[in-house]
Amino acid sequence: MNLEQLMKVAQNLVVPGKGLLAADESSGTIQKRFDTIKVENTEENRRDYRELLFRSTEAMKQHVSGVILFDETIRQKAKDGTPLVKLIEASGAIPGIKVDKGAKPLPFCPGETVTEGLDGLADRLKEYYGLGARFAKWRAVIDIGERKPSYTSILANAQALARYAALCQQADIVPIVEPEVLMDGDHDLATCERVTEWVLKEVYQQLYYAQVVLEGSVLKPNMVVSGKKNPKQAGVQEVAEATIRVLKRCVPAAVPGIAFLSGGQSDIDATAHLDAMNRIGGLPWKLSFSYGRALQAAPQQAWAGKSANVAAAQKAFSHRAKMNGLATLGQWKKDLEKAA
Repeated sequence: MNLEQLMKVAQNLVVPGKGLLAADESSGTIQKRFDTIKVENTEENRRDYRELLFRSTEAMKQHVSGVILFDETIRQKAKDGTPLVKLIEASGAIPGIKVDKGAKPLPFCPGETVTEGLDGLADRLKEYYGLGARFAKWRAVIDIGERKPSYTSILANAQALARYAALCQQADIVPIVEPEVLMDGDHDLATCERVTEWVLKEVYQQLYYAQVVLEGSVLKPNMVVSGKKNPKQAGVQEVAEATIRVLKRCVPAAVPGIAFLSGGQSDIDATAHLDAMNRIGGLPWKLSFSYGRALQAAPQQAWAGKSANVAAAQKAFSHRAKMNGLATLGQWKKDLEKAA
């Protein structure tokens, strides 16, 4: 294990002013995104769309530290024959790869899942390293509901995350550890806070047992928010304070940075919450973003599958990347959204 390289990559992923572009949607997930803009889900369209993002020079050079790719994308070439990985590297961003095989039903735990993909992972990581990946991502999904989550599901997912992280570091790839507590339910902020704390405590316990070096890892958690179906939505400051409280209780100072997932929040909410947390300040880790939809919804709408709209889509992407870059510095203002 090249610890020096792992630490350097981990620190570069969470450098202030930048964050991660999560462009690792599976073919099924991107189908849903393309359906909303009435674009056919073909390999060519997927490539054209991602190429448009990776060629957005302003966004990529100034506000994107790394890009999480899907297996198909890390192997794809742009229209002119340049590997997409090379476009990312040319911008100064770091290519990464999603390596899990998705959440599957967990036996004896109704409505709960465990993420699979450990079989053959060591060999896949070797191949991905050869293709240019220097970090990886594995997502565990924890649902809040009646009698959920169970300790069985939290433990199973935490152990899988820890085994994945250890395999990554063995292959000189920085693991992004993503335990996502979903915001889909009708739970209140306090319930989300309690469950998120429980999950993070268990994840760091298992990372310790797996001998994962925290300095060479990045955490990708949910923010502590009210469930989407709860009529009382917590305010921006409430979310920021609750999230920081949980992180302080659970995340060791050795972790270089935390790159939040947006998890279904609106573009502006995801940016406002990140900004409010960075304004609190005095934290041992850098707070950044690893957004998919919150960075891509606007460019997707602008693009709509038409080559004539590429410039407009890149402009929309650059704007969202810039807003989130400012949020990592605690310098975002709502007026900047209106001006755009």
